[in-house]
Amino acid sequence: MSSDVSEKTMMFKVQAEDVDLARDILHQVYVALSEKGYNPINQLVGYLLSGDPAYITSHGNARSLIRRLERDELLEELVKNYLKQENTEQL
Repeated sequence: MSSDVSEKTMMFKVQAEDVDLARDILHQVYVALSEKGYNPINQLVGYLLSGDPAYITSHGNARSLIRRLERDELLEELVKNYLKQENTEQL
């Protein structure tokens, strides 16, 4: 048997308060992007993929807000809500 580290599954856990903060920040950034006439989904995807805060408007302090969180925290919130929505639709 191989004891290669790449064969082991790593655990990742986010605190509950971080989840609430991520949800609130994503909502505020979405609103700010919409108000400025941007496609919020495209802009958020650009930010999440690149890490470049220039994808996020400074309107409504959105750029500062989104930089308060790590991208992995934002991604976790998005995936969790997507899967929750998918499970609800299947019932």
